[in-house]
Amino acid sequence: MINMEWLRTFKTIYERGSMTAAAEHLFISQPGVSLHLSSLENHVGYKLFERRPRLLIPTEQGKQLYNAIVDPIRRLEDIEVKSQRKASEDRPTLILGMCFETFQLSLEAAVPDLPFNLILEFGEYRELLKKLEDQVTDLVVTPQSPELRGISYERFSQEKIVLVAGKNLDVSGFDASDPVGLQDWLTQQLWYGIAGDNDHLLRFWKQNFQRSPDFRPNYIVPNFHSILRNLSRAPGLAIVPDFLCHPFPEVSVLWEGYSPLVNQLYFARHKQSRHKAPLKQIMGLIRQNMPPIDTDS
Repeated sequence: MINMEWLRTFKTIYERGSMTAAAEHLFISQPGVSLHLSSLENHVGYKLFERRPRLLIPTEQGKQLYNAIVDPIRRLEDIEVKSQRKASEDRPTLILGMCFETFQLSLEAAVPDLPFNLILEFGEYRELLKKLEDQVTDLVVTPQSPELRGISYERFSQEKIVLVAGKNLDVSGFDASDPVGLQDWLTQQLWYGIAGDNDHLLRFWKQNFQRSPDFRPNYIVPNFHSILRNLSRAPGLAIVPDFLCHPFPEVSVLWEGYSPLVNQLYFARHKQSRHKAPLKQIMGLIRQNMPPIDTDS
């Protein structure tokens, strides 16, 4: 009989794009992820991914298997979450979806003192908001605010997407007054990016140069904090939200762009939520540790 954990791991690898990202999301080791995948491939009798450097590409059989299991797996996960809620009605459980780095900066230190259970989910905003619409998730911190059934948004913070330079980077060739020369200089540098998510780099480049970048980052790492930790020790460039740089004095903001790129951050919650008091407490904790809204923006 097929092991359900193999399927859950396969689904996560497919959605995250790498074993490293899947291991972080599932809170298991990378060798464990690799073992689950190889066991599933041995069971079904064919390869589910093509292995390439720093990348896994689903095979046609992998795509077919993913399409067959994705909805049933999500329904089972929703049932698991809802059953956890019912098991402890005397101590409410709040499910919060947000960016990993935002959680670390704004909420992680307060977790042991919370008077309720907390489940954190890190994933794509579209997926998190869909769960919120289905009343599986209670609160999502998001830069996106699509119109969804029963969902209200409250703008509470913002992040500026900036170009940052690592320790001891030689910036003598940086000249923003020459856009063509600037692009040439930038493409000659070492770049850091995030596995499966270079949205900030793409948007920053299009905002300032009206086209997509014609290079890929040299180093693909799991998250922004990993980028910043590396840049605090060595030269390099990356595009990151500005407020994440504060704990890393060795990393400097090199450029905000010709036209600054600003994300508005929202609390998204369901209008029919039953957990008004816990939600209010969580929102207050996050708000006090995040940058205030610039009223001029």
